[in-house]
Amino acid sequence: MKTSIIQKALGVQWQHLPEALKKHYLENDKGENRAQGHLTIDFPWFMKIPLSILRFFGALINKRGNNLPTNVYRVVSNGEQRWQRRIDFPNNKPVIFNSVVYHNKDNEIIEFINSVLGMKMKVHVENNTLRYESNGYVIKLGKLRIPYPEFLSLGHGCIIEKPVDDNDENSFEMDFRLKHPLFGKVFSYKGVFQTIES
Repeated sequence: MKTSIIQKALGVQWQHLPEALKKHYLENDKGENRAQGHLTIDFPWFMKIPLSILRFFGALINKRGNNLPTNVYRVVSNGEQRWQRRIDFPNNKPVIFNSVVYHNKDNEIIEFINSVLGMKMKVHVENNTLRYESNGYVIKLGKLRIPYPEFLSLGHGCIIEKPVDDNDENSFEMDFRLKHPLFGKVFSYKGVFQTIES
């Protein structure tokens, strides 16, 4: 198994991560990992246009839905972790949401949701859960990474991941929310997934 970017960011906290989450973040010898499950996606009506603009640039998802079949594929190569999320909506083409994750420093990662906009997130283990807390955004221009405050973008991001059951080492649940200081919760998706061993 290769060393995960999340494993690097967590450092000694990695040993406190539940087995179901370790399996989710450990890549096989090819640097790959797969999970499948179902997502529920929600956002307020006034976010439809901003999310549609972001979707045009390959970021996030501009459709709501409940219990949507979702496949997550991740591969690590040359110090970057590429994520592909495929969400199947009823009677529609699947929506693909890609991102790239880097280990930035200490317990901080950066996830770029397109070629320009990235979110810095600090990770830590707390009460048998893995928590991500955003720490501002960055705009990437060539090799430059320009800081961008949360209130001028989508707001504060938080992800919580935890095992579904202590006796199930393959299943986990995740909850991702974006909350803006003025507009409140502007986007969320949550679901239950199972790591597919290969």
